[in-house]
Amino acid sequence: MSWMKPRLVRLAVWTAAAFIVVGLAFAGSTYWRTRQIRQALYDAFTPVHIRNCTLQRFGSDNDGGYLMCGNMIAAGESGYSYGINAQDDWGCEVTAATGIPIHQYDCYNTTVPECSRGPTRFHAECVGPERDVLAGKPFDTMANQIQKNGDTGKRLIVKMDVEGSEWRSLATAPDHVLEAIDQMAVEFHGVEEAHFLETAARLHQFFYVAHVHQNNFLCQQGYDPFPGQVFEVLFVSKRLAVADPWVNARGPSSLDAPNTFLAPDCQDSPGGHELARVGRWLRRYATTAIDMVRWRLN
Repeated sequence: MSWMKPRLVRLAVWTAAAFIVVGLAFAGSTYWRTRQIRQALYDAFTPVHIRNCTLQRFGSDNDGGYLMCGNMIAAGESGYSYGINAQDDWGCEVTAATGIPIHQYDCYNTTVPECSRGPTRFHAECVGPERDVLAGKPFDTMANQIQKNGDTGKRLIVKMDVEGSEWRSLATAPDHVLEAIDQMAVEFHGVEEAHFLETAARLHQFFYVAHVHQNNFLCQQGYDPFPGQVFEVLFVSKRLAVADPWVNARGPSSLDAPNTFLAPDCQDSPGGHELARVGRWLRRYATTAIDMVRWRLN
């Protein structure tokens, strides 16, 4: 039977080589597909210069603070703060400064936040693409929530940080809702799903991007050209903004601050040549695979 050993060795080598080739082909295909999505999304969220916007920070000094066009905010008639986790520094400061009533939404932490000044109303509900109950938590659409509050037709300001639900919630919002929003600060989660581009295109119909800020809680290499997969965007309505769409206004503002001081900041795209980007992505891809194996073993 000794004659079989070389054959078995050759078979094992060819099998291993086939696995390697298939693995590399799959990784290459995945890299190129997600690379194209990331680049298109990054380009779609390129800020432009808005001449009649004076940026002002509302909310906390770090996480929970958002840049808005301070000179435009008082024209709003009602405000919506989605995803507050028992603390709404943004909503409290906006209503204290302007008197605009703020509707606060969260279905996971239903502790009512305290605001010392200004009218606020808490709703133990989350925002989503449709009315539903998920894992015992109530969800409804922006349009339904606005209607129930008697705000249909009013000029709105919005802040949204809902851990990924923002993509489909905004994509399915009807025209009259998006047209009513003067400005909106959104924290986006994720950069590699194809349907994110549909949401970006939908928002582009109604808004200019005025500012982008990376959340440094999740700075992570391998998401080029993004420095990580969580970032905040300020949208300003096209019916209000006097914009120079050809002027790329990407870059930090002096009003920006890290979301946390416990991690390095990461506002700039990592850059570099394509091989460097591939290397960063492969390290991220391998780390994720190893973490999944460890999780399954535990």
